[in-house]
Amino acid sequence: MRPDPAAIEALVRMALSEDAPWGDITAQTLIPVDARTTAKLVAREDGVLCGEDLFSTAMRLTGGVATTFQLHDGSTFNRGALIATIEGSARAILTAERVALNFTQRLSGIATLTARYVHEVAHTTARIVDTRKTTPGLRLIERYAVRCGGAHNHRFSLSDALMAKDNHLAILTSNGERSLTESLREGFATLPHTTHKEVEVDRIDQIESVLAAGADTVMLDNFSLEDMRAGVALIRERAPQVLIEASGNVSLDTVRAIAETGVDVISVGALTHSVRALDLGLDIDA
Repeated sequence: MRPDPAAIEALVRMALSEDAPWGDITAQTLIPVDARTTAKLVAREDGVLCGEDLFSTAMRLTGGVATTFQLHDGSTFNRGALIATIEGSARAILTAERVALNFTQRLSGIATLTARYVHEVAHTTARIVDTRKTTPGLRLIERYAVRCGGAHNHRFSLSDALMAKDNHLAILTSNGERSLTESLREGFATLPHTTHKEVEVDRIDQIESVLAAGADTVMLDNFSLEDMRAGVALIRERAPQVLIEASGNVSLDTVRAIAETGVDVISVGALTHSVRALDLGLDIDA
């Protein structure tokens, strides 16, 4: 479940280089080289933790600082909770502070928001998943945060599965010579049998054509609840083995009703593209 340590270290090194390309002038000027201190990572609000490996790696890379987590990724906590203690070089702790917090606050924000979505659909069989709407370069850790929040990942990249969306279909059928079903079938026939095939539809009248082509998953995009229920009923009748995904206009206010239509999967771009960093603080012991 946890990201590869080498990938974590590469991300942290990049962030530290960005934040202190020629060192931390303030810490090097004001803080004695041999000064040592202890700090605490404390929650300023309720949430779900994610990012402990990035936090501890940032501290370690700046000077061998030791970080001990009292809570671990996926743990829920309340405001005021002690999350971790940090001991070591005062200069190193101050230099790593912002990078360590930036990673942990953002990832904990994703995990916390995700957990709220998961809670809203817990009485159904619907699965909450993320999307590719991630911060460039940070997909690995942002999707890890989604898992820490109790949800699941969609395809990781464009290389993992076939997913034909509205623009693909528009180009595919633009010359009018072949039907949607024929065009999809021709493409599907070139794939290995292990490749998953998902097709997005934005109208009920597209569903029959997509099912006839042999799609494994049908995405109902921006459907009203009434149309979504009708689409689910049609797919269950014609091809009960096909997975049904709902996408578009998904929020904490709408996700429960969407799940209750009977869809299998609900993809939520907001988990990663509209998240608010969680308020965590690093307090130096006086």
